[in-house]
Amino acid sequence: MRVGGWAADAGLGVIFAAVLAFWAYRIADSWGGGYWGFDCAAGAVVCVIALARRFDPARAAAAGLAVAATAVLAARFADLPSEPGPGMALGLAVLVGTAVRALPVVTTCGVAAGGLAVATGSLLTAHTLAAGVPSVTAMNVLVWAAAVVAGLFPRLLDARRRAVAEGVRRAERLRLARELHDVVAHHVTGIVVQAQAARLVAHKSPGKAGDALAEIEAAGSDALAAMRRVVGLLRDPDEPAARAPGGPGGLDGLDELGELVGRFEAGGRAVRLRLPDEEETATWPPEVAGTVYRVVQESLTNISRHAPHSRSVTVSVERDRETLTVEVADDSSRGPSRHHQRGGYGLIGMRERVEALGGTLRAGPRPGAGWSVRATLPVPRSKALPERARR
Repeated sequence: MRVGGWAADAGLGVIFAAVLAFWAYRIADSWGGGYWGFDCAAGAVVCVIALARRFDPARAAAAGLAVAATAVLAARFADLPSEPGPGMALGLAVLVGTAVRALPVVTTCGVAAGGLAVATGSLLTAHTLAAGVPSVTAMNVLVWAAAVVAGLFPRLLDARRRAVAEGVRRAERLRLARELHDVVAHHVTGIVVQAQAARLVAHKSPGKAGDALAEIEAAGSDALAAMRRVVGLLRDPDEPAARAPGGPGGLDGLDELGELVGRFEAGGRAVRLRLPDEEETATWPPEVAGTVYRVVQESLTNISRHAPHSRSVTVSVERDRETLTVEVADDSSRGPSRHHQRGGYGLIGMRERVEALGGTLRAGPRPGAGWSVRATLPVPRSKALPERARR
């Protein structure tokens, strides 16, 4: 036990002794003789048990309640002053409050119910029932209620803190899971696509195999650098992380999305890219810009993995007043298992990113043929600027 705990128990022991002495004096003054002895002895036993509660709160509470119940029955049949007296009631309050604060729910309910039964049990030993609820009974019930509240309040605070902490940990795990998925899935998919292209080149034009291998090497280096950024963040969360694509400062003009699409086009697919003016993208909040980049990145990764026979892709980012719409669509043919294949962690991560900003995400087959991922994000109102188109 800490020094503060010993000091608190020492102060509590002094209070117990003062209350027991005061009540013994009152009994001796009103009842005379040695009637005070039983109350003082029984109350002292419960108070000592209360001081030892830290070693085993459940057993201490059970022992204290047993002693108090025995005292009530003894006072009833031996015609002694009402029990439990103030000293015993105070000791029981400490035991009940500790139980409510620290013990499991079932045990806590049992101790609290036992405390209430003992408090109301003083009606059996009351000598003035005709005048209404005896003052001793009212005092015992009030002390019991105060003990329950005193134990329940910090218990609820602890539960709320745990819930908040768990929510923060879960949000952080999901954030890291999204980042790892985005980094690993995108870069590894690029490496796989480049390796497949290298195999074809090696058969048809062996002299160009070196260029394909260089592309694989570059994709591997990018993957390694991205993984190092994420691992560095995990190892030292206080260290500022390198800016991720689409992070603070917008999208570096439109170059980052252009580079992303350019790497995808290197796989042999034509991409039509429609973007707002660079000056407008610079006004987007960092979290919006980052989400736009990740949605496009994950959508292109899914096309590489699940729609290898698609011939053209359209990437569109449009602004309409306070709504930003991001859509990535391909022209691949429908397959019976395509929806299942695209229901992995990538779509889950995209939906979490979009919904965290108050937006919506829809992914599914397009009318006729192809697949579309469409995200809408709320953005602050700004001056509308014309669109431009790229190929």
